[in-house]
Amino acid sequence: MAASGEQQFLAHFADPEAVANYAENPPRYVPGFADLHRMTGVLLAEHVPDDAHILVLGAGGGLELKALATAYPGWCFTGVDPAGAMLDLAARALGPDAHRAALVEGYIDNAPAGPFDGAVCLLTLHFLGTDERIRTAAAIRERLTRGAPFVAAHGSYPQDETRERWLDRYAAFAIASGAVPEQAHGARNAVSAAVNMLSPEQDEAVLRAAGFRDVTPFYAAFTWRGWVGYA
Repeated sequence: MAASGEQQFLAHFADPEAVANYAENPPRYVPGFADLHRMTGVLLAEHVPDDAHILVLGAGGGLELKALATAYPGWCFTGVDPAGAMLDLAARALGPDAHRAALVEGYIDNAPAGPFDGAVCLLTLHFLGTDERIRTAAAIRERLTRGAPFVAAHGSYPQDETRERWLDRYAAFAIASGAVPEQAHGARNAVSAAVNMLSPEQDEAVLRAAGFRDVTPFYAAFTWRGWVGYA
């Protein structure tokens, strides 16, 4: 992520209003948001033990942490995010399960060495440029036990002549889901101008370049894609 883009991202998630309203927005902008969390749990559970320790990068807000902690009461988590206010929100979202999650303010380099039984990175990697995306994914893999699953999902859509049409669909879905039209169009334009989107083929290549094997797509919804790969 370029420094200016990183600062813009962190500033947004330090804004009290944005933090307070965070939980409302992902379901409006990400088709099948709750199902994405359920699929993530299923993919992890195929390979991890009942007492698994899961690394969650981009854990601010706590929505995936809460979903996974509720569905898998034997798991514990280390959640990493650069936005302290969003980690505070994650702790509140976890409620009585907060003791099962160690929350770390920072980036992947600030995460413990592990080894972890699995890892998750949802709605986060698209904020990074290609080289940093590969480096971050490789650092996740280095923290996993051999064969451990990694689930990633984020913005990813064709970067050809159809790009603007996909962005229009991104906004249209949000409006159909209850978002204020002006906000949805503003988000669409911000994504177009400032977020480092790759095509699905490029994103899959990033995971392979980071050393993950058997990388397989499992989720596709308008401008969003998800993959599972193994360390």
